[in-house]
Amino acid sequence: MTLVSRAFHSDRLGPFCAALAQLCGKDLVLPMNSGAEAVESAIKVARKWGRDVKGVTAPNIIVARGNFHGRTTTIISFSDDETARQGFGPYTPGFRSVPFGDADALAATVDDDTAAVLIEPIQGEAGIIVPPDDYLPRVRALCTERRVLMIADEIQSGLARTGRTFACDHWNVVPDVYVLGKALGGGIVPLSAVVADAEVLGVLHPGEHGSTFGGNPLAAAIGTTVVGMLQRGEFQSRSTELGRHLHARLTAMIGHGVTAVRGLGLWAGVDLDPAVGTGRDAGLRLAERGVLTKDTHGPTLRFAPPLVITQAEIDWAMDRFAEVLAGPPGAR
Repeated sequence: MTLVSRAFHSDRLGPFCAALAQLCGKDLVLPMNSGAEAVESAIKVARKWGRDVKGVTAPNIIVARGNFHGRTTTIISFSDDETARQGFGPYTPGFRSVPFGDADALAATVDDDTAAVLIEPIQGEAGIIVPPDDYLPRVRALCTERRVLMIADEIQSGLARTGRTFACDHWNVVPDVYVLGKALGGGIVPLSAVVADAEVLGVLHPGEHGSTFGGNPLAAAIGTTVVGMLQRGEFQSRSTELGRHLHARLTAMIGHGVTAVRGLGLWAGVDLDPAVGTGRDAGLRLAERGVLTKDTHGPTLRFAPPLVITQAEIDWAMDRFAEVLAGPPGAR
């Protein structure tokens, strides 16, 4: 049986949850389907924890400007992307926004009613924005000091994408809650999860939250295989080593149609010279040459190749990118 409600026992769900909990160093796993579902679930957990454990009547959650956590009604309520927001109000209250990478602004915004800080360790949709080295450690210390949950949205950045199991690992930071998705389903099925210790995730009781297909047997079996691959460390090593090569090739293009390169591992945000055209223009020209990228915010392209890519394939893709940069805007 491939699909069955979580109301019924599956011999695949338990091993998946146990393996993922071990990978994250946490007690409990709440499986969902999409990344946005997992973020929504983490928000519910944070609010419930704020009320039941911290004793806050009206808990607030602090987020970072430039964030991308999905496009549900609640999530767009704290987004500053007007394309995603416009026309979908009224918006869900209870969120405060501060600049990404600014720990002082965060400290000034946290108050006694703050239940959680929800951040991407590296902002993806914003253009692969890597924070200052002291940022995440300071966020962790602040959350501990003020008894606030640190929720790391690692849907894009996690699971070996940046060369570590989690992007937070680059700064030796362990959040209270991991939000995972995308690669967790192995590119085969939608699979996401909220992972935390029992004192946090245990605030949910039967009937308070659920998902018909979250953690279904097929997804759980695939997720267990993905976790097993990550436990061996080979993809973290591949992402680190091949990421160096990818970034070296991209950095060499600065001054030749590229103005800036950011990122870690096999994840790069590339800002284009306006003379090349927009990120969308360049992305379309790359697609016609067999290279798939995703534009974001005007002049920026995001490169996130599969972790199984080879160095020869990276070189081939970079050669095609060089062709696009050398050609006139709009040229096919």
